Amino acid sequence: MKKTRFILPNAFTSMNFLLGVFAICWVTGIFSDFTDRDPYRMSAYFVVLCVLLDKLDGFAARLVNASSEFGAQFDSLADLIAFGLAPAFGLLFSYMNYAKDWSSKNFILLLVVFSVYVLCAAMRLAKFNAMDCDNLPDYFSGLPSTFAGGINVVGLSFFIHKGGFEAATASPTLLFIPVFIMLLSAMLMVSPLFLPKVKARKNKFINAAQFVLIIAVYILGFLFISPNVPFIHEMFIALMLSYVIIGFGVGLYRREQICKELLKCEEKS
Repeated sequence: MKKTRFILPNAFTSMNFLLGVFAICWVTGIFSDFTDRDPYRMSAYFVVLCVLLDKLDGFAARLVNASSEFGAQFDSLADLIAFGLAPAFGLLFSYMNYAKDWSSKNFILLLVVFSVYVLCAAMRLAKFNAMDCDNLPDYFSGLPSTFAGGINVVGLSFFIHKGGFEAATASPTLLFIPVFIMLLSAMLMVSPLFLPKVKARKNKFINAAQFVLIIAVYILGFLFISPNVPFIHEMFIALMLSYVIIGFGVGLYRREQICKELLKCEEKS
């Protein structure tokens, strides 16, 4: 009975891991012979599902008191696949498919951004396991890989959906936008900025706002696969960017206090 309680959280993590793998399969064209669905939209949808599941495995572990070192390491490995490798492969293969001439001329740039993003995601996850999970109960240090992956795949899907690659024929500078977003998100993952975690607070207004935000994200996340929902990309991007921008603003405002609390925790350990 003691061991069976670990099944539920590890099941969520396993789905997260497999969905990340399948997201890579979509953008690399493995499923192209079996379906005519947009591979980049489907890959983005799978990563979005990983975002939703990533919160459920931690909740399930706390619910049944099944937190473990194995679960933490397994979760980080799944996150690296879903939010590190899958978005990076999506960027690389989309340019090789939609902008062949540009990507051949700027392949070194794409490869550098691909490598930097994956490395930063790996370092972000390792840093969280080593330090942040215990010393910063109320804040993330740097942008979580979950949000970095979500912003990149939804942003890339939006860029493709709005004809960004076609428009780049007349204005090639547009092709630098997804590349810049991925590089910026990579830097933010390993930055010393602080981002408040979504958790119960003393302020009822903040709790209500967080509840609405969570419900909206889950509804939009499950609806993301449908091409008939108007402004689905815009709403998703607006929600994620609002949380990140406002959150980092709060982190900067309370930075001195957070650093003092972090220093106390490090001295105790």
